[in-house]
Amino acid sequence: MSRSIFLAGASGAIGRRLAPLLIADGWRVYGSTRSSDKAIRLRESGVEPVVVDVYDAATLRHVLSGIRPEVVIHQLTDLPYALEAGQMTAALVRNARLRDEGTRNLVAAAVDAGARRLIAQSISFVYADGPGPHLEADPLLPITHPVYGETVQAVCSLERQVLEAPLDGIVLRYGLFYGPGTGFDAPIAPGSVHVDAAAKAAELAVTKGARGIYNVAETDGAVSSELAIRTLGWDAGWRIDA
Repeated sequence: MSRSIFLAGASGAIGRRLAPLLIADGWRVYGSTRSSDKAIRLRESGVEPVVVDVYDAATLRHVLSGIRPEVVIHQLTDLPYALEAGQMTAALVRNARLRDEGTRNLVAAAVDAGARRLIAQSISFVYADGPGPHLEADPLLPITHPVYGETVQAVCSLERQVLEAPLDGIVLRYGLFYGPGTGFDAPIAPGSVHVDAAAKAAELAVTKGARGIYNVAETDGAVSSELAIRTLGWDAGWRIDA
């Protein structure tokens, strides 16, 4: 396993489903977490754990320079389990910071380490009102939106940073997650996606697809994932245990 991937957010809902796929493909997977306890579980799953905070830019750059991964995958989020309503206002602020500042640090570290590809998690449920299914080129909600303006601004920052970096930048605009580790057993809104299928999209993007944005959500009239289906060979019905 001479080829290395750095998976930021390896202990999250997507990271836990994605890491075994990458390992099975022959990659040496280094997975980041901020928790020593989670690092133990990552090692037990075959991931080489890296305890690092994405806001610690100097340490993150040092870590990646030592690993020199071919691919960096950004699956970092800071949201409560099951999107618990009472915690979401504060969580949206934290998550916006993560998408902006955290992405900036991760992109800089990836470029400095010589990575050739960066795959990042974005969202497909902030398109502006209009006829569906939404394509990747459709406008997003305005940053003046009273509830999601800060989220949209952070999403735009993340996507711009990834796509403008001097490497192959791929943005996966995921639908709302359901499945193991999310707190939801079934789709919770139009344009949802099972975590297994979401993880599979990231695995496929390691070796397929040109720089750009790809919707990754189920076909129900809300969002068109035709580009990911056609280019990545993605299937919304894919499951790990299928």
